[in-house]
Amino acid sequence: MKKTRTITAAAAGVLALALSACSSGAGGSADISAKPDFSGSLSILTAGAGDPMSSYFENLVKDYQKLHPGVKVTLAQETDDNAIKDKEKVLIGSQSLPDIYFSYAGNWGENFAVNGLAADLSSVIAPGTNWGDTFGEGSLNAFKYDGKFYGVPLYVDAKFMGYNKKIFSDLGLSVPKTLSQLVSDCSTIKAAGYTPIAFGNKDGWPGLHYLGQLFAYDVPQKTLQADLLPKTAKYTDPGYLEGMKQFQQLVTACTGDGSNSNGVTYTTAQQQQATGKAAMYYQELIEFDSVNTKDSELAKDGFGVFALPAADGAAGDTSTLEAAPEGYMINKKSKNAALALDFLKFATSEKNATTLSAAPYGQPSAVKGVVTEQIASSAVAEGTKLVGDAKSTVVWLDTANVPSVGDAWVAASEGLVSGSLSPEDALKSVRQASEKSK
Repeated sequence: MKKTRTITAAAAGVLALALSACSSGAGGSADISAKPDFSGSLSILTAGAGDPMSSYFENLVKDYQKLHPGVKVTLAQETDDNAIKDKEKVLIGSQSLPDIYFSYAGNWGENFAVNGLAADLSSVIAPGTNWGDTFGEGSLNAFKYDGKFYGVPLYVDAKFMGYNKKIFSDLGLSVPKTLSQLVSDCSTIKAAGYTPIAFGNKDGWPGLHYLGQLFAYDVPQKTLQADLLPKTAKYTDPGYLEGMKQFQQLVTACTGDGSNSNGVTYTTAQQQQATGKAAMYYQELIEFDSVNTKDSELAKDGFGVFALPAADGAAGDTSTLEAAPEGYMINKKSKNAALALDFLKFATSEKNATTLSAAPYGQPSAVKGVVTEQIASSAVAEGTKLVGDAKSTVVWLDTANVPSVGDAWVAASEGLVSGSLSPEDALKSVRQASEKSK
C-alpha cells in the first residue's frame, strides 16, 4: 500500500478548469449544525482501495450502519495514488463530489477549500473545540486555509529511512548521522552483496520525496516557503542545486538500479526490503506494517528507522521532517452534511482510531494519545513519536506546490534519476513552470 501524489500537466489543466467552473457556479452551503438524519444517505470516497485498508473502511461503514440501520452508505474506494486524484478531478468536473471525500494537505486540499467545494468545519474542529482538541494542532493546521479549518485528519504520515538491523549489525554499521556517512555505508553494504537502498521511481514520487527532504535541509525555511507560492517564487537559492546533486549521488552510490530506477516500481523496492535483500528503503510511516510483516525476513532480522540525514553544513533546517497528515473533507453542497459530520466523528472515535493504528492497518491515527506500543507495532509507535517530536515539518513537495509546479518537480525527479536532466536544467524547468502559473 502506497501513495503517489503525482499529477500530469494536462490533468492539472483539467483540475484548474473544473475548479474554476465549480467556483463560479457555487451555490448553497452545507449545514453541519443541523441534526443528523439517520434515515438519510451518505456517499463516501476513500483512498483506501487494496489490502489491507479497503477492509478497514468496509468494516467502519458496517459498524456505523449497525448503530444507525436506517442510513444508506455508498462507499467508493480508490488507491492512494494517481487514481484518487484522477477520480476527484472527474467528480469535480461533473459537479458530483460525494458527501465525504479524501484530501491531501497542502495545495491539493486548498483547491477544494478556496473554490467552494469543502465545508468550513471551524465551528466543530478548530483547536479549542471538544472534537478539535482530540487531534494534534499540527494535524488540524495542515487543513487550515485562510484562517478556517476544512479537513478532518485521519492519520499522520512522514518519511523515514527504514533499515535492516541484522545487516547493519553484521557489517558493524551504526545509524548514519550525516549524508556523507550514509553514502560511505552504501559502499560497505554493496560490497557485502546487498542492495544498499531499495529504490523504484517508476511513478516519480519516490525521488520527489528525497528531494523534498533534502531541500528542507539545504534551503532556508523562509525561502522554501516563499518559493511554494508562484507570486513570490524565485527558485534562485543554491540549496536547490545542492539538494539535487545529493540526490543524484544517492541514486548512483546507493541504489541497485541507479539510472534505470525509473523502470522499477516501488512495490519491487518494498519486496527487496521485506525479503532481506536490501539494507534500507526510504519509506512512509504508513508503509511500515506493509513491509515489516509478521513472517517477513525483515521482521526476523529486525526493523529500525531513522530520518534521512542532512549534509554537513546544510543551510536549511536540519531538524525538520517531511511529514503531513491525510484526511477527509465534507462537500460544501452536501444535503447530508450533518450526517457526514457524524460519520467522521464516529470514524475518529478512540475505538476506531485504535483499530486504524493497530496491525494489520498500521495507519497512525491523528487522534492524540492513541498510538502506543501497546496497540501499534514498535516501528509505527516510534515513527509517530518522531513526527510528534519534530521541531518543524514540510509537506510533500508536489502537494505543497500548485499542480503545474508539482508536475514539474516530478519530471525533474525522473530526469535527475535517468541523467537526462542536470540539476541546473531541472531547476530551470521548475522555475519556468512557476512563472507560467502566476
